[in-house]
Amino acid sequence: MLVSYLNPVFLVLCFLSHGMRFVSADCGCGATNREKAAEKYLERANSGPYQTDSSDRIQEKIIIKDSGVTQAKDAAMSLIPGGDFTIGTDQPIFEADKESPEKKVHVDSFYLDKFEVSNKDFGEFVDATGYKTEAEKFGDSFVFQGFLDDATKKENKDVRVVGAEWWYKIKGANWRHPEGQGSDLTGRANHPVIHVSWRDAVTYCEWRQKRLPTEAEWEVACRGGKKQRLFPWGDKLMPQDKHRMNIWQGEFPDDNTEKDGFFGTCPVDQFHQNSYDLFNIVGNVWEWTADLWTLHDAEKKPENRNRVKKGGSYLCHKSYCYRYRCAARSQNTEDSSAGNLGFRCAKDAPKE
Repeated sequence: MLVSYLNPVFLVLCFLSHGMRFVSADCGCGATNREKAAEKYLERANSGPYQTDSSDRIQEKIIIKDSGVTQAKDAAMSLIPGGDFTIGTDQPIFEADKESPEKKVHVDSFYLDKFEVSNKDFGEFVDATGYKTEAEKFGDSFVFQGFLDDATKKENKDVRVVGAEWWYKIKGANWRHPEGQGSDLTGRANHPVIHVSWRDAVTYCEWRQKRLPTEAEWEVACRGGKKQRLFPWGDKLMPQDKHRMNIWQGEFPDDNTEKDGFFGTCPVDQFHQNSYDLFNIVGNVWEWTADLWTLHDAEKKPENRNRVKKGGSYLCHKSYCYRYRCAARSQNTEDSSAGNLGFRCAKDAPKE
């Protein structure tokens, strides 16, 4: 019998969200939620305060003439101008994802990392603090079938996600060993860190004297100053027939033609996507945000709360998981981790 990590209600919502237009299988964007944590995992946060990195503080500002945006000298962050914005959409693809309706929001100016947090970045954090991720504590994480050999898939066939059987729960899979025991980060120092939970991401951002962006901040940054565009650069998927993001090409989940140049993750500085100088804000890996999925999540026990993730991943394709749009959204529980889930950090801008 296959082990299920899906909430029955979520299964119903996934079916309804596809409707008549999306008849192919979903990538299981929200399927890689962990089971209820065992008693020994109720106290998972590493003890002791972490030393902050004073070198990471925002430096004095300079003006970027072309965009008119005041930006930090810290080359790793962009200043996202605040104001009143419209987020969400009145033309939802997945209604169960609560993409609609459009809503007006006010966002103060803030800084956002240009790049997703890389393995190198996260390694510096671990070296300085001794932090252990939740995947390391649990002893496993979710890995896509395309990275596993036949013997591993056969051995783990009973711990797949029901309804998304291309996800395997693999012992030893974590940020250091993305495909499980025997795998490592060779050649991937500049790729996004994966197999990090929401709590892992929060802890890293705090160590950097930063924080996770809110969903509204993330979406405003994604739109790059454009109103109601599908993607950070506009509405056309491939302007001038050029790939602008790392997503799936081919027939999911068995055939990826890799026309964008990548089977899995790509370097964090691979695809420049909008006028805010952001890279891989859509595609590559899903990115955690600070927001709860619903108001009901605020009433749940911490290990059961769902958090919003944005941006889609290298496993997304329009035929089944059209979630690499700026308005798209999905969720996972705070302790969840997977091979297509990462993050970037934000920081408040000084008040003028």
